Amino acid sequence: MSFPVKPSFSRRKTLRTPDDLIAAGLVPPQQHEMLDDVAQHYATAIPPAFLDLITSPDDPIGVQVVPSAQELEIAPEERSDPIGDNALSPVPGIVHRYADRALLKPLLICPLYCRFCFRREHVGPDGGVLDDAALEQALEWLRTHKQIREVILTGGDPLMLSPRRLGHIVAELSRMPHVTTIRVHSRVPVADPERVTDALLDALETNKAMWMAVHINHAREMSEPARACLKRIVRRGIPLLGQSVLLRGVNDSEQALEDLFRAMVETRMRPYYLHQLDPAPGTAHFHVPVEEGQRLLAGLRGRVTGLAWPLYVLDIPGGYGKVPLGPEYVQGPQQVKDPKGETHKLDRL
Repeated sequence: MSFPVKPSFSRRKTLRTPDDLIAAGLVPPQQHEMLDDVAQHYATAIPPAFLDLITSPDDPIGVQVVPSAQELEIAPEERSDPIGDNALSPVPGIVHRYADRALLKPLLICPLYCRFCFRREHVGPDGGVLDDAALEQALEWLRTHKQIREVILTGGDPLMLSPRRLGHIVAELSRMPHVTTIRVHSRVPVADPERVTDALLDALETNKAMWMAVHINHAREMSEPARACLKRIVRRGIPLLGQSVLLRGVNDSEQALEDLFRAMVETRMRPYYLHQLDPAPGTAHFHVPVEEGQRLLAGLRGRVTGLAWPLYVLDIPGGYGKVPLGPEYVQGPQQVKDPKGETHKLDRL
């Protein structure tokens, strides 16, 4: 860190409160009232490993995690549940949007809280975990729905679970004959790599196909500890996928995207999705128009290997699912076609 901090500040603690952020020099003291207002709505957590990457509060790392007054500005098209998870949840902890796969959300806690998160009104340190009864109900739903072939562990962040709890979930999924694939979605390997212990990796052992999708938005997130963590995961035979969100001020340039995708491939991670930003409350300042995103990716054509080429996707608000942002899906200004062929008018494309 190159910004001023209070003498009493500890770099080895997770920053959670306005006082923590001010002591770390990330926000000036006169913004304390603003921080209090933001904290009434959205959680903050910046773990030491991620804090070490921030050179200034408005650099591509700091912008992702340092609270801003702009988060209190809610645009008309923004929604508390922008991709429609709630309407597609048959029991607590399960989201069933696609026929052959389902999300299992065993907790709503993350190692850090991204300021652009589409679940930002639901996640937080008080989000808790599914208790034993709720978890069993979710697992029973998966057992009795034989069409489910893939279970995606998300949340929150499943790698925030204890090894015992995570191991129990993986073991129960592994006993379901119809489930062939388990996918873990996590930010922990870059946000808090020390958390990925041998015990946690042991908990992921299964006879099923185990994949891990890691959320990374900027090449600088690939610190040496993060790379070492990812190498340990690969050594366990777990293939890595990279997921990113196109964000203003973070990766909205050809060079930033090239550096990010190259860093992924260097760590044996296949860039999987580049997400168009979901319209969660208070996120408009991160928005990059679809046409600009398409131009950025087109500019990388021929500059990077096909291994470093993700699918640019939009999760249509309301639970209609992801569509690639290719010309056959974008139907002119502010319109997009869903997988069923229906056209939707969106305010934020």
